[in-house]
Amino acid sequence: MAQSHRTFIRFLLNDRPVELSGFAPDLSLLDWLRINQRLTGTKEGCAEGDCGACTVLVGRLDNGILTYETINACIRFVGSLDATHVVTIEHLNRPDGALSAVQQAMVDNHGSQCGFCTPGIVASLHGLWLSDPEPTEADIERALQGNLCRCTGYEPIVKAAVAAAKTIPSEDNDRLVAGYATTIATLTDFADGARVTIDSERGTTFLPADVDDLADIYDANPDATIVAGSTDVGLWVTKHMREIAPVIFIGHLAGLQQISFDETGVTLGAGVSYTAARGALIAAFPQMAEIWDRIGGEQVRNMGTVGGNIANGSPIGDTPPPLIALDASVTLRKGKARRTLPLEAFFIEYGKQDRQQGEFVESIAIPALDEDAFFAVYKISKRRDEDISALCAAFHVTTDAQGLVVSARLAFGGMAGTPKRAPTAEAALIGQPWSWDTIQIARAALAEDFQPLSDWRASADYRMLSAQNLMIRFFLETCGAPVRIERHPALAEA
Repeated sequence: MAQSHRTFIRFLLNDRPVELSGFAPDLSLLDWLRINQRLTGTKEGCAEGDCGACTVLVGRLDNGILTYETINACIRFVGSLDATHVVTIEHLNRPDGALSAVQQAMVDNHGSQCGFCTPGIVASLHGLWLSDPEPTEADIERALQGNLCRCTGYEPIVKAAVAAAKTIPSEDNDRLVAGYATTIATLTDFADGARVTIDSERGTTFLPADVDDLADIYDANPDATIVAGSTDVGLWVTKHMREIAPVIFIGHLAGLQQISFDETGVTLGAGVSYTAARGALIAAFPQMAEIWDRIGGEQVRNMGTVGGNIANGSPIGDTPPPLIALDASVTLRKGKARRTLPLEAFFIEYGKQDRQQGEFVESIAIPALDEDAFFAVYKISKRRDEDISALCAAFHVTTDAQGLVVSARLAFGGMAGTPKRAPTAEAALIGQPWSWDTIQIARAALAEDFQPLSDWRASADYRMLSAQNLMIRFFLETCGAPVRIERHPALAEA
């Protein structure tokens, strides 16, 4: 049970403290900024976390260290902002009121035309400027993945980022740096470990004091919506007009943000964001680097969580296929009781997961790869960056000293109503030589495992052919030498 109780949240908005109560659980930060605060520099473009026009910075303490990240204000709920520092474009100039290094570089390099997207771009580049003193062009492009610009083109914006990096952030040229000590002291005072309960005409907002308190609140309110990063729930509100109250916000819970990484594998708390998970996951599984940087844009990766992506149960989520291929397990909690099951067993059918009322995802454990294992993950989408998968495929195969397949785990997203393995194709591989002919038989077996649907992202035929061809790609990339054609026993008998 919580040690103390509040009926309001408090945070910093630019240079002043804010205390709020009585607001609706689905009040977005963007609406509050523009309508209630008249801070109209932050724009609404897509209202789904895609275009980046609404980008602001949110600072949060992590073990006493103040870190600022870009987020999408259009799908971020005000209730999640307790003990944070919200920074809008109006506060990103120098302490003396002059243009910041990023703003001046945008002017000097003609990085803006119509200007609608510019505040969000400046916010994204400012976040990069604070966190990376020597960004590569790849770093700059990654920071801008979540910012769309229709008229300027990105070359002058990238040049502006390079130019801004020549100036080192300091107390003299940046308001945030100048205020670090005061901000840290204020946020430390705000983070008092209390449970927060806010009632409104539209429903109740809960912020648990810790993970044990979350278990108590959710057990007592099993119909509540748990919100971590709101990268999906935000769209329930902005696009589907769904009522989500009561809401339990968990993005502040340090107990769900633990990362364990050793020779046995990686364990992630359910509240670990994509950004926070990146270092440990790529260190353990370097094959995941490309797909990880294609999950949404930088703002989405800063907000979204691995546990949320799993708990949501989407058949086109990017994390379940590789985690299933790696034989990950998920730990669920209800009250004080916990149970652990293979991740693949968590997904039952479309829209249904093996999760009881009042039970939530607490952590995900991913075993380390064997030294002789082949592993890869691929994403097919209409747009390379910041797009939802039409198809996601992950392959994990081990062979023995004779080159025979000992184990095979092939997992796909976008091919069925849930993320799903391909048992027939796996059976066609096991015990056979890792060869071209074996792959051809396993490739054909995929048609027995899946009957994909057609939608606006891809046709059924396209999904099947792409899945089959990705198996070939995986084989070719693991050969390390020109393909040696070996006759599969089944073919030899034909």
